[in-house]
Amino acid sequence: MIDSSNEEWREALRLVREAFDAPQDSESREQARSAAFDFMRRASSKRILSLAHLLQPGATQRSIQAALVPLERVDRRAKITDAEIGIRCTDSPRPPDRAPFVIVADNIRSAFNAGGLFRTAEFFGAERLVLCGYTPTPDAPQVVKTALGAADALPWERIADVRDALDALRAEGRAIYALETADSAKDIATFQPSLPCALLVGNERFGLDPDVVASADAVLEIPSHGLKNSLNVVSALAVACAFFRAAIR
Repeated sequence: MIDSSNEEWREALRLVREAFDAPQDSESREQARSAAFDFMRRASSKRILSLAHLLQPGATQRSIQAALVPLERVDRRAKITDAEIGIRCTDSPRPPDRAPFVIVADNIRSAFNAGGLFRTAEFFGAERLVLCGYTPTPDAPQVVKTALGAADALPWERIADVRDALDALRAEGRAIYALETADSAKDIATFQPSLPCALLVGNERFGLDPDVVASADAVLEIPSHGLKNSLNVVSALAVACAFFRAAIR
């Protein structure tokens, strides 16, 4: 990425702009062009160096403009901030609005997906995340990197066997819902969950074990409208959590 705040970029822009704005075929224009050319052909930035040839002796107004345009584009990007176009780039200062559902992740292979589950579950206000099987924990740096702070913000626990985790959640009075593509699955868009509950997601390739799916109070799926019949586990969880939050309201 170009560092548009760099003094070298700003000076190159100033010199090329002077050359472009000077009267054509004038001595002042030739002096400005020469100053810009000498500066840019000695620049440390490879991008500026690549533009220098456009300002060689005999450069036309069109050639000078060709050097000016990329410099101005970088300058404009530097001056337009996220705040000026209404983009919020900081986390919410409010306390989390936790919802009465827990996410259970069984045998998630990818540490990056595990980090994505943390971020998604925290974003939608899940109570906690239960990691089962060989699902990576925040001890893995890839989980922490992908979670972007959510691993510290969201309560989580590790229970080796998903069946033990589900027994514990049932003892809390929770309904268990498995997110899986199955003939018996209900459309999550029209399903009204009982609360409190737990939402169970499984391995990216193989899904959940059949006996675990059979033990759930209901199997839910996100209907496909394309050729592929399933989503990445993080994407699927995001869709499911959005529907659960809507159902709670």
